[in-house]
Amino acid sequence: MHINGFSQCSPCPQSKGQWKHPRDRTVPGYRELDHWIELARSMERACFDAFFFADVHGTYDVFRDSRRDAIRHGVQIPCHDPTVLIPALARETRHLGFAATYSTSYFPPYLTAKHFSTLDHLTGGRVGWNVVTSYLRDAERQGLPKQLPHDERYDQADEYMEVVYKLWEASWEE
Repeated sequence: MHINGFSQCSPCPQSKGQWKHPRDRTVPGYRELDHWIELARSMERACFDAFFFADVHGTYDVFRDSRRDAIRHGVQIPCHDPTVLIPALARETRHLGFAATYSTSYFPPYLTAKHFSTLDHLTGGRVGWNVVTSYLRDAERQGLPKQLPHDERYDQADEYMEVVYKLWEASWEE
């Protein structure tokens, strides 16, 4: 059995209104590196295998066809890029693995391959990628003309992964 910790670099990762609880430390903590380092160290002391960071590229905009409720209730917004934290957390731990969500819809394959190759080297091979295609209508704010339909996104993701694997396996041979 493998045990993974789950979080998101946001003041309200999964529980609406969680940030209002008097004992919640997420609001001040999500902005501070020491908060994440202590979480990673705690997970390693507890023999967790990995620290998984969920991420969303954009703002939830499907409910009621608007971003309004997500913003009003702080639903996973604001949300920092977790991949920036991973090298610092890896430096403070010895065995804990790390994984982060990264979309095939919004980043060119070359940059993603380079990004995760760098993380792989900086963590000593302790990084994983949660591959997603994204579904929010935030595509226009990501520089795309529109969000592709579901099946087209998955077809694009298949091609994307082929390119990324070729870059990893052929371009940057050791």
